[in-house]
Amino acid sequence: MTTIDQRIEAFHKLGELFYDISSKKENSKYKKWITVFNKKINEAYQYNKWFTTENCLLSFKNWSKELTTLKLSKWLNNYELKNCSKKTIVIIMAGNIPLVGFHDFICAKILNYKCLIKMSSDDKILLPIVIDFLDFILPGFKKNIEFTNKPLKKFDGVIATGSNSSFKYFEYYFKKYPKILRKTRHSIAVLDGNESKENLIDLGNDIFNYFGMGCRSVSKIFVPKNYNFDLLFESLFEFKEVIKNNRYANNYDYNKAIYLMGEKKITENGFLILKKDKNLGSPIACLFYDTYNSIKEIEKYIDNNSESLQCIVSNFKLSNSIPLGSSQKPKIYDYADKIDTLNFLLKM
Repeated sequence: MTTIDQRIEAFHKLGELFYDISSKKENSKYKKWITVFNKKINEAYQYNKWFTTENCLLSFKNWSKELTTLKLSKWLNNYELKNCSKKTIVIIMAGNIPLVGFHDFICAKILNYKCLIKMSSDDKILLPIVIDFLDFILPGFKKNIEFTNKPLKKFDGVIATGSNSSFKYFEYYFKKYPKILRKTRHSIAVLDGNESKENLIDLGNDIFNYFGMGCRSVSKIFVPKNYNFDLLFESLFEFKEVIKNNRYANNYDYNKAIYLMGEKKITENGFLILKKDKNLGSPIACLFYDTYNSIKEIEKYIDNNSESLQCIVSNFKLSNSIPLGSSQKPKIYDYADKIDTLNFLLKM
C-alpha cells in the first residue's frame, strides 16, 4: 500500500512533467513521456477542436505551478489525513476545458480512495495518460481506478459536475449518498475605470483563455456609468487570433447574426461581441456588461447572486475577489463552488 508521502511525490513528478511539456524543455528526464503526451494532445484536438494544443499546454502549465511537494504539503497540512482505501468515490467530470475534473481526482487519490470515474465524452483522452504516468512513477497507483460508462454500482459517495439540468438529475439519482453536486456558475469582472492597459490585457486572459468555456472564464463585466470602452477594446485586440479557431468563429458569426436580426444593440471588433445585458452567462464570443453607480450596488449584486458566481476579478477589494488575470490560475487550495472537497472526502 502506498503512503501519502509517496502519492505527494508522484504528483510532484507529474508537475515536473507538465512543466517540461508546457515549456517545451529539450533535455527533460521525461523525454519519452513527453513524446507520448504530445501525441495524446494532438489526439485530444483531433477529437475535440476546442482542445487546441495551446489550451492543453496552458492547463499543464497552470497545474505544474501547483503540483510541487512544497505547495501540496502546505495545503495538506491543514487536514488530519487518513487512508480511505476501503471507500469508493464516484467522480463525474465535465468536459469544457482540458483536465477540468483533475482537482477532484487529486483530492480522492491523495486519500487513496477507489475512484469510479465517468469522463465527459469531450475530455476522455488526457486523464488516462496522466494516470499511466502516475502509475509509472508509483507502481500500483492506478490499481483502484476504473473508468466506466455503465450504470453505477457499489460506491460510497459522489462528486458530480454538470449543467443546471444535469444537477437536477444528479440530485435525484444520488439522493441517498453523500455528495458534492455542482451546476452552472459564471465569473465576473468589476472595473473601476482606472485600469491600465496591462490590467486589461490580464482581464483578456480571464475572458479568452479556453475560449471562455470554463466556469472561471469571465463572461460579464461591470463598469462605472459613462465608462469609456476605448482602452478596453484596444487592450483586448491582443487576443484577435482567437477568431482563427473555426468553432469560435462559427459561434461569433452565429451570435452576431442573431443579435442583428433581433435588432439588439451590440458593439463588436471582429472577434468579440460586447452587449449590455442583465444575464450573467454570455454565449461564446460574447461579453456581457452592465453599469453601476456605486460599489455598494456591486456588493449587493454579489451577495444576491453568490450561488451563481465562481470568480470575481477586480482591483477593488470585494468579498472573495481575486486580481485581474488570475481567474484561470486556481491554487491547489481553491475549491470549485467554495466547497472543501478534501474535507468532504475525509468526513464521508
